[in-house]
Amino acid sequence: MSKLPWLESHWQHLIDYSSQNRVPQALLISGHKGFGKLQLAREYTAALLCDNPQQNGLACECCNSCLLFKAQSHPDFIQLQPLEAGKNITIDQIRQLITRLSLKPQFDGYRVVIIEPAELMNNAAANAFLKYLEEPTERTVVILITDKPTRLLATIVSRCQKIAINQPDKAVLNSWLQQHTQQENISLILSLAQGSPLLALQYANENILKLRNECFEAWLNISQQHIHPIIVAENWTKLTEVPLLTWMTTWIIDLIKCRFAIELDNLYNPDKKDYLQALVERIESKGLYELYDLLLIRQKLLDTTVNKQLLYEEILITWSDLNIRNKT
Repeated sequence: MSKLPWLESHWQHLIDYSSQNRVPQALLISGHKGFGKLQLAREYTAALLCDNPQQNGLACECCNSCLLFKAQSHPDFIQLQPLEAGKNITIDQIRQLITRLSLKPQFDGYRVVIIEPAELMNNAAANAFLKYLEEPTERTVVILITDKPTRLLATIVSRCQKIAINQPDKAVLNSWLQQHTQQENISLILSLAQGSPLLALQYANENILKLRNECFEAWLNISQQHIHPIIVAENWTKLTEVPLLTWMTTWIIDLIKCRFAIELDNLYNPDKKDYLQALVERIESKGLYELYDLLLIRQKLLDTTVNKQLLYEEILITWSDLNIRNKT
């Protein structure tokens, strides 16, 4: 796991489980997006399935099991996810999983299941999975991966060994990013990614700063009534895999910081400080808090099949009205 240095201590915990014959039947890996949770789970899965693991605990990558795992065809590995984007993991999926786990494994080693994102099990699925955890099959390891552990049933969480990936040290992240990208604005990119190193690397490689600057300019133009919010919403709907609600939330948070002159050296968008300070002079605090609350509520809808254009229209019209109201 040396490629992701902030995971080394967690990897060592997992290897200790194996070396001491204490491999957990259920493992919960939690943490924010972009911290390598799935990579850690897959590395551990490969090690558990491997016929000849190395002394450092890593899979050998050349045995029959490793080759099957690389080819995504290992018969004793199951990865369970929603069948469609924006959908839940259903009870039928969990029932099919339990039926499969009741059968004899193909090989003599461990059988491994990764459920990700685990918080998307609906209530019926979660309760069915809980019953499995009460009587798990032998030599089977179920790894739950989640960004939102509080959404899981407490009774499921209590039956899992837990690995929580917390915010790594900034110096470690900066050093790692400098080794993997030619971008000069490492600190800014890391701030935009809210401290998530893998997300920051993605931003750097996709030149996300340029796109974010264009979106910020459109947001400013709405505040000055230079463009209609519905036009911007229509354009933004065409952008995929771009965290627009997160960006807008950070802009509002930074506006609040500028309003009260707090943590000005710790803005999410330090390169936009002058624009934000000029903008906040004509906006009431109450309106900022109301828009912030709206953004948090609408953020929860992104895991569903919500109409994104209507969602963006609502938020951007609210933003436009907030600026108009405070001009009069």
